[in-house]
Amino acid sequence: MADKVAFITGGASGIGAAFAKQLAGRNTEVILADRQLGLAEEIAAAIRQSGAEATAVELDVRDASQFEQVVDDTIGRTGRIDYLFNNAGIGVGGAILGYTLPDWYDVFDVNLRGVAHGIQAVYPVMCRQGSGHIINTASMAGLLPTGEAASYAATKHAVVGLSKSLRIEAKEHGVKVSALCPGAIRTPILTTGKYGRLNLKEGAETKVMELWEHVRPMNVDVFARKALRDIERNKPIIIVPSFWKAFWWLERFSPNVSLWLWGKVYGHFRDELEPYRLP
Repeated sequence: MADKVAFITGGASGIGAAFAKQLAGRNTEVILADRQLGLAEEIAAAIRQSGAEATAVELDVRDASQFEQVVDDTIGRTGRIDYLFNNAGIGVGGAILGYTLPDWYDVFDVNLRGVAHGIQAVYPVMCRQGSGHIINTASMAGLLPTGEAASYAATKHAVVGLSKSLRIEAKEHGVKVSALCPGAIRTPILTTGKYGRLNLKEGAETKVMELWEHVRPMNVDVFARKALRDIERNKPIIIVPSFWKAFWWLERFSPNVSLWLWGKVYGHFRDELEPYRLP
């Protein structure tokens, strides 16, 4: 029987799936919650085949009542939740000038409301237990200005702020809280994820990936292993790969220089993507 239980949203792919595999190897039962139930079941089956415990459940994090029901079912079966990975996320790529209101709302509903729904469902459980660790997946886009991804950056900044506030409240209940801020990781979110979109012409996805390759995205399994080390150390803000910390330091110590730098980066992206702009 596993020592701990981890509930992972967005567990069917990318960072969520990588965390599930790493945790399963550490005698932790993993619950992979995702809209992509079939894919989550495949990963859970592979984990079970390795001798660990894993369950796939269907979950749309935008639905608070469904989130609560899935958590209640998990508690009824396992008796506890030791880790909540609020990891599900999507993006909408493109300049703000090309946004529609649904572009804002779709990202807000998954990336921010989804995190709030997870906290509402699991945090009281952990408080009653007197233990637990909530890991909210933000992004370096939650610490830095990020052109061509404004709605995504807005939600990730909010997740960082939420996590810091919850951390100071949760401490008295024995609950830990961390904000996870990945740099470039080789996952589907680099091109907005399964349910996101690029507001650009056909073929832009290949160009976007070509641009990402300049910063050498980290292998997702390597990322999960490194991030779990910092989770075990209860770090409040976890940045992996570590070289991205230099950009965070620059943002805090010299915001104007940081804005200049990221303005240059945005200008390069803008120019490279200009042929793919929608009319």
